[in-house]
Amino acid sequence: MGTNDGSLAETVEQELPSDRVADLVEYIVCGLVDDEESVSLDVTDGDGGALIEVSCSEEDAGRVIGRKGRTIKAIRTLARALGQRVGTAVEVEVVG
Repeated sequence: MGTNDGSLAETVEQELPSDRVADLVEYIVCGLVDDEESVSLDVTDGDGGALIEVSCSEEDAGRVIGRKGRTIKAIRTLARALGQRVGTAVEVEVVG
């Protein structure tokens, strides 16, 4: 019984900084799209930082990118700001 409690605590402590940024990006993107079920994030951690790839339906990709790329630029700005606070570099890409 005691080992399960210890394992759970270790799992919570091992959360990567990029996971916090990915949670923020997912929250923002899900608020923008019609089909939240089609949204998925692929987080790749590397030496230079993290790459967050947002996958969504074709119709919703336009909403996430926005006119002239303004929406995705704002999402990237927020993600980078949080990334600096938690100590990691972050890039966000949309995969339609």
